[in-house]
Amino acid sequence: MADNKVSAKLSSADREAVMQAITTICEKLPFLIDLTTEERKALPKLGDKSRAFVSKALEIGTQNPDFLPRSFDLNEMRQDIELFEALYPILLSLTQLQELVDDTSVAVGSEAYAAGLMIYNYAKASGKGSGLDSMVDDLGRRFARKAKKVQPQSSLR
Repeated sequence: MADNKVSAKLSSADREAVMQAITTICEKLPFLIDLTTEERKALPKLGDKSRAFVSKALEIGTQNPDFLPRSFDLNEMRQDIELFEALYPILLSLTQLQELVDDTSVAVGSEAYAAGLMIYNYAKASGKGSGLDSMVDDLGRRFARKAKKVQPQSSLR
């Protein structure tokens, strides 16, 4: 096998510890919500460029509350900003971790698949008559192509 990027084991104890850590994270963030795709699209987004705008708006609202309607809750706005700021570094860390886990999973999956292909090709080339024929045929089903349905041609000209 030419390019083995990852050679590691994950013990069941370590896997369980990671899963428990994820459970702990979820328990510490009980207010997390799950938005639908439509809800996500409909919401205005607070990104890096808008953070200064929101901070200045809060400052203006705090210094000049008289022009705001009575129903406007500056404390709730402040709490939302504080929660956003607290979640932001967590989001960055989890995004980086998710990318690392995803990349590692793709790499080891690719390595395993490439190794499987090598075994299949070796067995196909040298396994004839050694009792491997049915197993090679079984592996070969992975590559079987389904016949395309022929569309009837209309006879209108």
